[in-house]
Amino acid sequence: MRRERETSPRGGLPAEEGAAAGATGGAGGGGRRPFFRRRKTCPFNSITAPKLDWKDVKLLGRYISERGKIVPSRISAVSTHHQRDLANAIKRARFMALLPYARESGDFS
Repeated sequence: MRRERETSPRGGLPAEEGAAAGATGGAGGGGRRPFFRRRKTCPFNSITAPKLDWKDVKLLGRYISERGKIVPSRISAVSTHHQRDLANAIKRARFMALLPYARESGDFS
């Protein structure tokens, strides 16, 4: 019978050796400070936030990429509820010909 070696979650080294090497990033011990990411807040949740309206082309244009796509909420930090409203406002503005469906790219090669 053959016994399988347990590997660490990262793969490669067996679990014991992987734990002995440490996940701190160096053999000397210290290790790096973990990366601190500030929590993004929805720009439409504050009291002074602009109201989402399909006629406000300048506001909607900030949430459209260079290719004409709607920017996802994980990048724009818009909450789920407001992202749905934003997408509907952009789609209405496109239908009313206030916003383009796709931006022109000069390079077609």
